[in-house]
Amino acid sequence: MARVLITGGAGFIGSNFVHYYRRVHPDAEIVVLDALTYAGRRENLADLEAAGAIRFVQGDIRDAALVEKLMAGVDRVVHFAAESHVDRSIVEAEAFISTNVFGTYVMLQAARAAGVSRFLHVSTDEVYGSVPTGSSRESDVMAPSSPYAASKASSDLMVLAHHTTFGTPVLITRSSNNFGPYQYPEKLIPLFITNAMQNLPLPLYGDGLNMRDWLYVEDNCEGIDTVLERGEVGSAYNLGAGNERTNREITDTILKALDKPSSLVAYVQDRLGHDRRYSVDIGSARALGWEPRHDFAAALQQTVAWYREHEGWWRQIKEQQASFGTFYRAYYEKRLSAESGAADAPVAEATRS
Repeated sequence: MARVLITGGAGFIGSNFVHYYRRVHPDAEIVVLDALTYAGRRENLADLEAAGAIRFVQGDIRDAALVEKLMAGVDRVVHFAAESHVDRSIVEAEAFISTNVFGTYVMLQAARAAGVSRFLHVSTDEVYGSVPTGSSRESDVMAPSSPYAASKASSDLMVLAHHTTFGTPVLITRSSNNFGPYQYPEKLIPLFITNAMQNLPLPLYGDGLNMRDWLYVEDNCEGIDTVLERGEVGSAYNLGAGNERTNREITDTILKALDKPSSLVAYVQDRLGHDRRYSVDIGSARALGWEPRHDFAAALQQTVAWYREHEGWWRQIKEQQASFGTFYRAYYEKRLSAESGAADAPVAEATRS
């Protein structure tokens, strides 16, 4: 029986992957390590824990003694654990450097000592920086723009260096923007869905024309599993869906799905260092037999429906979690207050405790 260690498994993509992996690999022994910081939600895995389908450990990937203990007997590692919100990295980058870079180093050291057969590091297309035309390939030079992207590029280099220097059997996936169930409501799609449901302003950066390729989280999970099973050790693989949409297009689709007026849109001061466009070439992943399967429009409708059906899940975060309220007020209050018709009151309502 294979033993798999999944870090960050209580977060958005991580929890979706844990559910996916349990379903596809029912005989695997799954250990989940998560620090349960503000975006980690143990309830995302409650059904699997109740069924005894996974072992959950609360802990930090920077804790070398704990990681070494958990790594004993592990065949494969899927490493999601990371600070991941660009806006937060602009305000306070230290946690991103510590967790994403040093934490990954600790994981690699323990994996090497334990002799794991495969170590998959989950990264992002943001390491390539803005792509005016064409699509990024895995061989392209990394040019990250934000502290978050720089921390992920640094961890990517650490992963690859461990392979070159020590022969550690590493793999990397770099996916485009994910969306789907369980996404913490600070990212664009869940923030705009939940704000619209609360009849609150939707803070749209700049001119709203920044372009992203949107990948449904279930497709990303399948891609990660494909790379874990079939990928060439020492290689990185892009995962994208070709669903390029401007932020304004995403916003309009959400408003239409919820039957909300466009007057909720509030154009606000742009994010510092905001990349204009991301796009990745997925030829290498396709060569392994992976293809994104979900239609974008249908998947976004399913995502909207999930947040409608799980209102208690996101309201608890937005209305009671101090971390969400503190960040939302600090980051958006001045932006929204500067816009016509967007006063402080809606910001306070979004974060009341």
